[in-house]
Amino acid sequence: MKKNLLLIASIFVSGLAMAQTEVTIPMEAAYAKQVYYKFSTNTQTAVAANSWDIAVEKAPGMMSLGGIRVNDGIGIRTFQASASAADWATISVANEAGWTELYNSDTTWSTGSIDQGTAGYGWGDYNVNGDHHVTGTVIYVLKYSATSYKKFFVEDYNPFTNLITIKHATWDNTAAAWGADQTYIVDNAALAEGYSWNYISLGTNGAATVAPADADWDIVFRKYFTEVTAQGQTAMYNVTGVFHNDNVTVAQVDVAGTTGPAAPAEDAYSGDINTIGDDWKTFGGASYTMGDHTYFLKYANGAIYRFYFTAFEGSATGVVKFNSQNIATAGLEDVNGNISFGIYPNPAVNKNITLVYDLKNSSSDKNTVSIYSLSGAKVFETEITNNSGFYTKDLNLSNLSSGMYIVKMESGNASVTQKLVIQ
Repeated sequence: MKKNLLLIASIFVSGLAMAQTEVTIPMEAAYAKQVYYKFSTNTQTAVAANSWDIAVEKAPGMMSLGGIRVNDGIGIRTFQASASAADWATISVANEAGWTELYNSDTTWSTGSIDQGTAGYGWGDYNVNGDHHVTGTVIYVLKYSATSYKKFFVEDYNPFTNLITIKHATWDNTAAAWGADQTYIVDNAALAEGYSWNYISLGTNGAATVAPADADWDIVFRKYFTEVTAQGQTAMYNVTGVFHNDNVTVAQVDVAGTTGPAAPAEDAYSGDINTIGDDWKTFGGASYTMGDHTYFLKYANGAIYRFYFTAFEGSATGVVKFNSQNIATAGLEDVNGNISFGIYPNPAVNKNITLVYDLKNSSSDKNTVSIYSLSGAKVFETEITNNSGFYTKDLNLSNLSSGMYIVKMESGNASVTQKLVIQ
């Protein structure tokens, strides 16, 4: 009887939060804003898309380089104009046809268009017999429009101080000449803890405040260049889509979100930042329709958010809408320090539930999941794997009556219980 009372008492202290959240992302007309979003806090950070030109990644350690990205979200195109620093003064926009166009990677943050140059480190070469700096050799031209250009050069990277010196100049279309050179030093050593990128506005030749702290966002809504195929032709095109943070992984399931598909297995999750990308919508000539895709975003602690897009209004308003649901919360309960466990949906829909469990290490212990009625009678039991990894397991409980039950997870001598409502 005491055991039954403990099971019933657990109803008040356990269970998963299953409320669905409707989210509206206001990128504004002509996509004037790029918007960062955090699922666990349902918070947004919107910044002016044109507030920055260059982003420089903090190097992961001494004697290493981070990436340098150009803000392709506002349509900046990157060209390698020369592989010799000596050509700086003679670069001319009249020679654009002979330049090589380069692009930011759309699969990894750490590879920007500036890193794609022909030097040993993209934009420069390592001075192995001298001061061990990376010295710039490649000259780039950043094209903003048919008449707006800036030439750009990374002069030096000092691995001992983590200082990066850049130089740039603006094309004066009226005078058909470059304006005065401007120099800016990027101090990655001074970048605040918890931030990975320095953002720079070349217009003001100064720092810009853009992305929130790494831990404060999961996905960002923005424009970017990617390969697009239409009518048998493939070309780079500036699309509107979603990138995700390196701190999370994402899986795509090609099932309409309203059907509530189960979370996929561990190997379905990807670190490619464009896993969400831009193909969640299709333009029908007058408006956009949402594709039959559902996405799962997974935190390192095992929390999972399922979401699907419901509307996209295009450039007129820049509004994006999606629904999200916490299907395996940060409250995934730790059974014995080795395995975390959760259930969803709760209440159960059509008497079907999914077990979610994350085994940090392989175990010799037998792991079982049992379901009890409130009277203490065991009405269901199944075993789950003891091999390390993240897993889901679907259960059909059609033999159980509607009502409230207790789900008990046991691993060795440890156990945890959660309430379950079957509708």
